[in-house]
Amino acid sequence: MEILNELKRDTIMRMLAEGKRADGRKLDEFRTVRIQKNVLPNAEGSALCQIGKTQVIAGLKFDVATPYADRPDEGVFSTGAELVPLGSHMFEPGPPNEDAIELARVVDRGIRSSETIDLKSFAINDEKVLALYLDLWVIDYGGNLIDTAALAAMAALLQTKMPKVEDAKIIRSEDVGNLKIGEKVVACSFSKFGTHYLLDPALDEDLGMDGKVTISTTSKHVCAVQKSGWASTNEKDVSDLVDLAFERGNQLRSLL
Repeated sequence: MEILNELKRDTIMRMLAEGKRADGRKLDEFRTVRIQKNVLPNAEGSALCQIGKTQVIAGLKFDVATPYADRPDEGVFSTGAELVPLGSHMFEPGPPNEDAIELARVVDRGIRSSETIDLKSFAINDEKVLALYLDLWVIDYGGNLIDTAALAAMAALLQTKMPKVEDAKIIRSEDVGNLKIGEKVVACSFSKFGTHYLLDPALDEDLGMDGKVTISTTSKHVCAVQKSGWASTNEKDVSDLVDLAFERGNQLRSLL
């Protein structure tokens, strides 16, 4: 697989030298983005997001939990991701691997750092709080999992219903309205090839890249940055990518 990835990189580098991209896009252009909301009837909130050929389902479920010891007055927010075998021949059954863990953590960090969810409003009493669990399922891998998953998560959060709670128990058949969301958080990922940065890497670009930078933003501020791979990134590159992440992020937010 590593040899194939090297060949992919060489091909992409030759095309970039001619100012081209394999699918004809500009370097700073997203593939086609589609969002379907409320796709899971038994979830408190859900969405299916598709960017190019990549598809991710996000589902949200509330439960009652004990608060963390260092945050006794806050509710719980937790994110998990599964790279299910039907999504790619590269995915294997079993416990989440490092790629699934990274995906969940990057999506979680963007949402958590933005403070778009008021976790203090999840308090029930001195001993119990609401816990909101976000599950992500990759059902088709065509590159750029993080941006697709982050967009699916945000779309699902915007549809989420707050459950009715009585005597520290959730009444599953009733809700008290929508979960209050502050800012819309989205992610923009850039794969690096030499000195070039490509927004929304397709599958071959994902596999052959030197490195990747993911920037999560609201309409007002940067809330998370993640770098992966061996390629270095300088201060000017990061500054330019932040500006582009706001611009393209606003395009994604308009679809929510």
